[in-house]
Amino acid sequence: MTFQEYILQGIPNELPPKREYPEGVNRAPKRKDILTVEEKQLAIKNALRYFPKSWHKALAEEFAKELNMYGRIYMHRFKPDYKIYARPISEYPSNCSQAAAIMLMIQNNLDPAVAQHPEELITYGGNGAVFQNWAQYLLTMKYLATMTEEQTLHMYSGHPMGVFPSSKNAPRVVVTNGMMIPNYSKPDDWEKFNALGVTQYGQMTAGSFMYIGPQGIVHGTTITVMNAFRKILNKSETSHGKIFLTAGLGGMSGAQPKAGNIAGCITVAAEVNPKAAKKRYEQGWVDELIEGLDDLATRVKQAQAENEVVSIAFIGNVVDVWERFYEENIFIHVGSDQTSLHIPWTGGYYPVGVTYEEANRLISEAPEVFKQKVQESLRRHADTINKHTKRGTYFFDYGNAFLLEASRAGAEVMAENKVDFKYPSYVQDILGPMCFDYGFGPFRWVCTSGKPEDLDKTDAIAAEVLQSIMKDAPEEIKLQMQDNITWIKNAKQNNMVVGSQARILYADSEGRMKIAMAFNNAIEKGEIGPVVLGRDHHDVSGTDSPFRETSNIYDGSKFTADMAMHNVIGDSFRGATWVSIHNGGGVGWGEVINGGFGMLLDGSKEAKERLKNMLFYDVNNGIARRSWARNDEAIFAIKREMKRTPGLKVTLPNLVDENLLENLF
Repeated sequence: MTFQEYILQGIPNELPPKREYPEGVNRAPKRKDILTVEEKQLAIKNALRYFPKSWHKALAEEFAKELNMYGRIYMHRFKPDYKIYARPISEYPSNCSQAAAIMLMIQNNLDPAVAQHPEELITYGGNGAVFQNWAQYLLTMKYLATMTEEQTLHMYSGHPMGVFPSSKNAPRVVVTNGMMIPNYSKPDDWEKFNALGVTQYGQMTAGSFMYIGPQGIVHGTTITVMNAFRKILNKSETSHGKIFLTAGLGGMSGAQPKAGNIAGCITVAAEVNPKAAKKRYEQGWVDELIEGLDDLATRVKQAQAENEVVSIAFIGNVVDVWERFYEENIFIHVGSDQTSLHIPWTGGYYPVGVTYEEANRLISEAPEVFKQKVQESLRRHADTINKHTKRGTYFFDYGNAFLLEASRAGAEVMAENKVDFKYPSYVQDILGPMCFDYGFGPFRWVCTSGKPEDLDKTDAIAAEVLQSIMKDAPEEIKLQMQDNITWIKNAKQNNMVVGSQARILYADSEGRMKIAMAFNNAIEKGEIGPVVLGRDHHDVSGTDSPFRETSNIYDGSKFTADMAMHNVIGDSFRGATWVSIHNGGGVGWGEVINGGFGMLLDGSKEAKERLKNMLFYDVNNGIARRSWARNDEAIFAIKREMKRTPGLKVTLPNLVDENLLENLF
């Protein structure tokens, strides 16, 4: 069959032959064996719903083996034989271009060059899934290929519930992931219901089909690292020869060495999984691979002495690196961590002193022992960080739940008030006041033609638009504007495309709308093919996350999720092609609610109206909330927006004299 025929077939008419898992691939760790015998039977019953009864006997035994071996039913037999990658939009069978664009984005998320664990349909973060199993993928692609512009596909945690009549103005797809009843939202609940096949963790942009490979986080990491060095260095100093020490090279964390190179420092990124480290090295995201601590210490000292800009992947545990650098008196200027501590007990963080293979065995066979070792490691990890910070290291939490889990393990990471952490999150210190409060966040786009020349043209268009805006930009946002102009001009030479022809930059609502409008005009003229717009959920308005995106909200509301809910609902009727809302993303299930969107620009007048309405709201919803929290930068930004947008009227806070509060209670 042709690719198009495979897509239109959906679940095959005949039972495909059993297949073996390929050797040498980066497999997801085995999940906790948490189901009772009765619940395992229910998981099999749930999985068999996708297939005709005549197949059930053969599949029941096979799925039971998968459940016992991996802790999940992935239905590997039904993985397609064709290569999965972002094809040009014209190659997808469809009745509407919007649905074809979504198919392209789904396949990009599952491309082995992009996805962390593609065999298990996991894009990044250790458990950030696009689908729970391959049957869901097959059905979803068929629905998308056959639906019209007057239908909407509703997806429940990877499961395509069905295509319903709607309208041209409605989203083509509505996605939810991991939306649990609050009283059933504990770690073992998530494991159990995921194993039962009734929910999944969609991360931020995995389960919403908007991941574009490590590039998506390179930009934010670059901005963060650049500004971290700006905070600690004298104006006459550069970051050359200065150390940025971190951990994690799988999924999104694989962006760190590339960002360090762009920021102009020495980056040391420790990674316990050799396959993940070697993958990033082969992709050109990291300059050097080192396995021994002696060799690492020698190489880093040389790089410091010669003021080098270099990125080094250390295959080993980052705790060993922190400790060895302390012993060797190697000064770490900037430190962080980007392991997947949102899933500390299932492979997101590997404890020091335990081999990678042994740790994976403990995860499935002795989970309580593994948990104990992780918490011991976190205490040791935090202790050595504390020693370095006393010497002057600037350490920040990268929103991966490091400080949260370290505090739960009893590590010395709390401030004197025993409420706050002693170290800031990067949003508190950098991205919140510098970017999000002003409306700047990760705007991204994908050229659906698959042509590199289209991406080149969009880069040039975006640079021209930003330079035009820069001329009249107020002083408060000129640094942000210039950083992004520099970024987009150098984007191609930094070789960041993995998978689809995609790009990202930080822009406010004015920048996003004007860039999108220029794209739409170019599409209308036939200069480029259709473009998918999106963003990371890690943005101004899309995410309520008290330890990351909303960590610089101090009015007590950072534990509420109204903003994310309004964001996805508001985007849905203002013109988004698809919308998503997830429980969990970045910092873990139960710790965050986040929403996202995708929008296809096709050069039409309708696209022009949709982009103006939706992109404006998508950003300013968040600025309004941040201004109500009394954030000075956000108050400035929303007042400026109200002056130039007659239809916008936002409730502003009246500021209180702190002295009035002192003797009230």
